[in-house]
Amino acid sequence: MRKRMMFLLAVLSLLVLSSCAGSPAPDAAREAVVLGFSQLGAESSWRIANTASVKAAAEEYGFGLMAENANQKQEKQIDAIRSFIAYRVDVIAFSPIVETGWDNVLAEARQAKIPVILVDRMIDSPDDSLYTAFVGADFYAEGRRAGEYLLRKADAVHAEHLRVAELCGTPESTPMRDRHRGFLDVVEKDDRIEIIESINGDFLRSKGEECMKALLEKYGVDGIDVIYSHNDSMTLGALDVLEHSGAAPGRDILMITVDGEKEAVDALKAGKINCVVQCTPDLGKDLMELVRGLTEGREIPRITHPQEGVFCDFDDLTDPSVEGF
Repeated sequence: MRKRMMFLLAVLSLLVLSSCAGSPAPDAAREAVVLGFSQLGAESSWRIANTASVKAAAEEYGFGLMAENANQKQEKQIDAIRSFIAYRVDVIAFSPIVETGWDNVLAEARQAKIPVILVDRMIDSPDDSLYTAFVGADFYAEGRRAGEYLLRKADAVHAEHLRVAELCGTPESTPMRDRHRGFLDVVEKDDRIEIIESINGDFLRSKGEECMKALLEKYGVDGIDVIYSHNDSMTLGALDVLEHSGAAPGRDILMITVDGEKEAVDALKAGKINCVVQCTPDLGKDLMELVRGLTEGREIPRITHPQEGVFCDFDDLTDPSVEGF
């Protein structure tokens, strides 16, 4: 009797979700599809915009959405995925906060025959059958773009020696590892570039402030030529500290950042940031196309990367296309 009651409650919940999903897009699947989505947190404007993109796209496509915020805790994401399995959603999507520790819960999803899509971040597992597809940025390419900008800037200003401090994202996360590796692969063979320190800022503005204070205390403004930051939130925190110290970010210290938030692009236009490597949060429609393909039984691409570019001080920053999210 108890099992029957639990089943009826689950069905009722799915019906409510489906009815709240909004009108389907003209070419959306006719039958209700339910997506379980676990977001890793709301640590930045990027992450908030990413969640909004997923919710808006689910409504546009007429899909039911069970969305959970893990608040930066892996155990909460694992619990959310297990709840999606219990509800028998059609597809599970999640942004893994770290790369490892997912094998057991994803094996449970596979056993339940529920496909899994990774959003924005990858996992590190010897079993690549644990997920069906990935949608998100090429973080390694973003790191390379940051490095390529720095070498171009070094040529332009005839620099002989540039000391770089790197503000890194969450340890053991895909963007942290790949943005570091991509940047390093470009600059490490250039004798002009010296990475004096890589410090963990966890993708948080508050941590960016803490890191910048620690760097200034250790090296001083005159001991740092470049800040390479893995995301805008940390960069903006560092800007606050630099400006309060009397330094002129963008002039005294070159500032290179990744994401493309409006506040960061505005700082670029104001001369306080020198380079913004784009990383779009607008992954919702790409995700829903994958969900629709799976539920219609079609073959879908294993990896989907959005188109991204670079805004920098070599560009015409009055161009209307230079805008943040």
